[in-house]
Amino acid sequence: MVEASLAPIARQRLADDLAQRITRLILSGTYRAGDRLPPISAMARQFGVGSPTLREALRKLEAVGVIDIRHGSGVYVNGAPDALVISNPILDARPSKKLLVDLIEARTPIEVTTATLAATHATDDDLQSLGELLARAGASLDDAAALTTTNLAFHRGIAAASGNVVLAQILDVLANLFQREQRLILDIHGSRARDHREHVRILDALRQRDPALAAKRMRSHLDGVRDALLRWDEADVPNDRA
Repeated sequence: MVEASLAPIARQRLADDLAQRITRLILSGTYRAGDRLPPISAMARQFGVGSPTLREALRKLEAVGVIDIRHGSGVYVNGAPDALVISNPILDARPSKKLLVDLIEARTPIEVTTATLAATHATDDDLQSLGELLARAGASLDDAAALTTTNLAFHRGIAAASGNVVLAQILDVLANLFQREQRLILDIHGSRARDHREHVRILDALRQRDPALAAKRMRSHLDGVRDALLRWDEADVPNDRA
């Protein structure tokens, strides 16, 4: 049911809230540009959270350029952001219909372009990785949390295969900031099997090296999601169903 379907994202909500708290420390001058943040274990104790939650919050901040995670060295502050938008479900019990539609409308021009570029620039290794992701998704149709993660990885994989690092990073930020919303969109869209078939058709267009077909199928896929959202009655919370 709804409670069970949203349970896997509880840590995401806490990570969003924690990212906001760390941002406020940066804005207040507690941490300044160039400062190295305390070790993960120390920060986790400071904020009263587990290390996995803290790492997720730091990944969100890295995605929008606030910090730099240097493996083997530590976490460093890049600077105080002029504007930072981080999804914070703690302050919003459930995403609104408008937010979900806005998210798909923001993704559509980006992903139509990345699909077009990926049809030309994707390497054989890229296509193999995308195929492996879809195989994993096909085996996870009854596991909403795993399916959402894998589907997002598929879309991000196409962006990476496009060769356009800016578009890939923009999509990565959207995926990181709106994970709960993406999960709700999957449930509202209704048929996970149909969604999966559409992904398979997009990959088929990429394998054919047909930019126009890849763009057409990606647009059709996202337009279908948008149409489902527009038909959705906000009072009707979707069940966790296949």
